[in-house]
Amino acid sequence: MNVSVRYQIRGQSSNAIAASIEDAIHAGRLATGEQLPTVRDLARRLHVSPTTVNAAYNALRVRGLVRGAGRRGTVVNRRPPLLTPADASPPPGVRNLAEGGPDPKLLPPLGPAISALDADPGRYGDTENLPELVEAARKQFREDGIAVDSIAVVSGALDGIERVLSSYLSPGDVVALEDPSYTGVLDLIASLGLIAEPVAMDEFGMLPRELDRALKAKAKACIVTPRAQNPTGAALDRKRAMELQRVLARHPGVVVIEDDHAGPVAGAPALTTTAGLERWAIVRSVSKSLGPDLRLATLIGDARTVARVEGRLRIGPRWVSRILQRIVVNMWSEPKTWRAMKHAADTYAERRRAMIAALNTHGIEAYGRSGLNVWIPVAEETAIVQALARKRWAVRAGEIYRIKSAPGIRITVASLEPAEAVRIAADFAASLRPQSHARLA
Repeated sequence: MNVSVRYQIRGQSSNAIAASIEDAIHAGRLATGEQLPTVRDLARRLHVSPTTVNAAYNALRVRGLVRGAGRRGTVVNRRPPLLTPADASPPPGVRNLAEGGPDPKLLPPLGPAISALDADPGRYGDTENLPELVEAARKQFREDGIAVDSIAVVSGALDGIERVLSSYLSPGDVVALEDPSYTGVLDLIASLGLIAEPVAMDEFGMLPRELDRALKAKAKACIVTPRAQNPTGAALDRKRAMELQRVLARHPGVVVIEDDHAGPVAGAPALTTTAGLERWAIVRSVSKSLGPDLRLATLIGDARTVARVEGRLRIGPRWVSRILQRIVVNMWSEPKTWRAMKHAADTYAERRRAMIAALNTHGIEAYGRSGLNVWIPVAEETAIVQALARKRWAVRAGEIYRIKSAPGIRITVASLEPAEAVRIAADFAASLRPQSHARLA
């Protein structure tokens, strides 16, 4: 432990001690992974009882700022849920393949849908969810072979996931999720004071035996990405979906959440593990398919789960802007939109294949069955990221996505042309020497 850490912490009450630690984290004086003093050590220095320090640490754990780390004691979380400076954009001239968003050139035009809006500002007594939006979403899920019980409208995929988790779980409860997993989900779990139980995966998603192990470890919820898994590009096939469904059916108390954030541009069929389950939800965002600023997702699930989500929604924002809902309805009603989304899905698939093939020519194994990203297992991440940066490529180190899984590099291929794939693959191969590379699972 850095000796200076203990002298940055002040306070005579649990609230004051917790606030002191939070301020130090926010200011960057306590870094990710930094070890805090033991309860007894800090209590002795501050002349307070161990109970007071323990209460401060517990409050910070519940808020996701710190975590227990076995023999290392209490450490600052990987990325605490505080307002901290965002990751810096790559400098001019560096090709940004780290961001993870859709190609703006492949998004359907927003203009016609916005122009078709009327000037009515709406009223408090209006229906929260536009019937046209609900019916269109219901039709889409049914066309994908997914039975629809109830539907809610939420402000994006993570908003829906948070509302379901908050409806059933309390701080300290365990959530099973893919490893590696999307950083937003990892941060959300930490901020809710929940414990992430990693589930090993391959290119078809969670490994059934590993999911069963995690659920036996008292997980109360499970988050599954059926396609376009971020960062690996994994996607369920029918065999894996059925295997996972059988595992989940053996644990009827578990709430199952499927994060179908990419929806129709994922480039893989819409499969589900939720059929026949007691507590479940599938959340499907429009941000990847229609545009990042359309903060809207539809959430289907069993009647109780959807009722809990809507009940909590009405206490806070009450509804998702009906202006956004109307824009989505207008876009979905246009055949041009669906042609654009089909073109986007095909283009992303072509770009994934080009990136994987280019890497394969150098003997480098890579994965990406769906979505906007390709995942490359490696022996060490930082040196590769730095070497590619010197070649004017910005990619994402896998550390922020991983819990226990092996290192890797994520490359966003959403806007990557095949000719560029050839060049970055050659530069990637050069950066590996004398490294060896690994497999996803």
